[in-house]
Amino acid sequence: MRIGKLAALLIAAVLAASPCAGCSAGPGDHRDASALVVGSRNDPMSRLLAGVYLAALRSYGFAAEAQTTDDPMAGLDSGAFTVTPAFTGQTLQILQPGAMATSDAQVYRAMVSALPEGIAAGDYTTAAEDKPVLLVTQPTAKAWGGQDRSADLSALPKHCDGLVVGIVAGRPAPSAIGSCRLPTPREFRDGTTMFAAILAGQLTAGWTTTADPAIPGDLVPLADGKPALIRAENVVPLYRRNALTDRQVLAINEVAGVLDTAALADMRRQVAGGADAVAVAGGWLGEHPLGR
Repeated sequence: MRIGKLAALLIAAVLAASPCAGCSAGPGDHRDASALVVGSRNDPMSRLLAGVYLAALRSYGFAAEAQTTDDPMAGLDSGAFTVTPAFTGQTLQILQPGAMATSDAQVYRAMVSALPEGIAAGDYTTAAEDKPVLLVTQPTAKAWGGQDRSADLSALPKHCDGLVVGIVAGRPAPSAIGSCRLPTPREFRDGTTMFAAILAGQLTAGWTTTADPAIPGDLVPLADGKPALIRAENVVPLYRRNALTDRQVLAINEVAGVLDTAALADMRRQVAGGADAVAVAGGWLGEHPLGR
């Protein structure tokens, strides 16, 4: 049965990426009919994650290629794509707005239950995430009961009054942390400008994500413990149900046991520096072979 068009459009908005212009190699363009196709949007994070799953399939001996499009879910629906990367929390939020799950496992289970018929999810990366995180200065971290390099997000509600929070324009972030209803964040044109504002004392904290490669070493991420206060955003492969063999599913699932947030941030740093996303992903997998 074909996936409902409405569900396809909803999930397409969160498939590990933001919209792009001038996307290349659309579904079905110059395709090797014998190859599996890993589809994604044409932005750095999406291409990188697609490259990881592409390399995983190839490492198991399967012919596979990467393609990009504005709507990866439509590619899954039509059969032009076989696999596409996503983030668990974003997918759940689109399918079930207002869902209350926050922990890695809870969010994944809820997402799987909400997926439209015809789409399956592989194993999520338990050690690789790109969820929102608040950064504070070292003095703030210590004042909130932490240390120079670590502090807990659970301390924030005790300091809710008078918070001044920043965010890069256009990026989403939670509106509350536990009992603390956060003020409307001040918007900045880029992360560098926002980080400087935190260090200058113009902000109490600033939002970024856990796999941001540009986080300055002199800012402290507030660690989200258990129970989680911010919804999980783990990497997960979505694939066309009944389109993969057991061994092909095993190949993409193996990524979950190897990829971690530090590796994701490092690969993002390389891509931001001009390296090809698929080549970076392939190089990483070559250094971290699957099934060993």
